[in-house]
Amino acid sequence: MKRYVTGALVALAASAAAAALLAPTATAAVATPAAKLACKATVSNTKPKDHTTTYVTVSTAKGASVATVAQFKTTSRAHDGKADAKGNAKIGYAVSSATPGYPVKVNVTVTSGKSQSTCSASFTPQK
Repeated sequence: MKRYVTGALVALAASAAAAALLAPTATAAVATPAAKLACKATVSNTKPKDHTTTYVTVSTAKGASVATVAQFKTTSRAHDGKADAKGNAKIGYAVSSATPGYPVKVNVTVTSGKSQSTCSASFTPQK
């Protein structure tokens, strides 16, 4: 009887091993997080005079798309651009008839492939 049980266990183990080799296996896919896209924004003049132009310079990855929106007191203005080979984009905003003393926040969104990041800069128009 001992021999019969041992033989049955060996046969069962062998058939289970064979089935495991023939069965398709599932592979778990692990998503690798994308590297954070750099975004740094500065303005050429933090206190520009009325009827001048101030520039928002954005540093990011080369070739990245750059979208900016300036929030003036009574309106918003959007401008788009593309980062050059060094990863810089320069976008001008006319400070024409902007409310003096009211801070203008410029929100920046940079996109490259599936990566996206945001940053901001601000200026305060003067009379």
